[in-house]
Amino acid sequence: MQYNQVILSFSLLLLAFSTQSYALEFKREEIEQLIKSHVEKNYVPESEGKMTVSVAKLDPRITIKPCQMPLQANIPEKSTGRNVNVKISCDDSTPWKMYLSAKVTMTYPVLVAKQTIEKGNRLSNENIELRYLPENKIRGEKLTDFHSIKGAKVKRRIAKGKAINNKNLCIVCKGDRVTIIAESNSFSIKTQGIALNSGNIGEQIRVENSRSGKVITPQVIAIKQVVINL
Repeated sequence: MQYNQVILSFSLLLLAFSTQSYALEFKREEIEQLIKSHVEKNYVPESEGKMTVSVAKLDPRITIKPCQMPLQANIPEKSTGRNVNVKISCDDSTPWKMYLSAKVTMTYPVLVAKQTIEKGNRLSNENIELRYLPENKIRGEKLTDFHSIKGAKVKRRIAKGKAINNKNLCIVCKGDRVTIIAESNSFSIKTQGIALNSGNIGEQIRVENSRSGKVITPQVIAIKQVVINL
């Protein structure tokens, strides 16, 4: 009887030793990388853009226990906030869990000033470029199509690195000589005119027809081009 008890005790000791020997140990950097990878794969951003994830450092006072199974990461469903709490859990025979926060930063492609652009200058390849900026650095519409604003005149000084904004531009400026396109379903004709006020794409401005002297209100469609439907 005593012999059987010794065998049983020895077997349990071996089992405990075997279980502990197979437990995985994790470094702080591995847990932080697990969180970063999980957020990058599973976070649902509010809008399209480039996502950057930074993970808070684990408190050095926290002891990371071994785990007999791979660690599991989980974030709240439909989490769209900029700060995400990630749950890390060990689901072995002695389970444990911890929470660590990750910060999500979204950046978006937008045209910015390569250098300071003074009032009255026109936009060109030399002074603007496409760059990713955080949302709080972008005001108004995100301008990404260079061709639609190439040649536009700057109404207000734009500092180096600042996003280009429609409010700072005029696609057609007061005093510009413009091409007037008059069109209907069956034909289209072009003539010249003088812009009596400034405007951007989609806006209506007053234009004086150079040939007839008549003032019309066509719509701005491109640099120094307006259209009026007959």
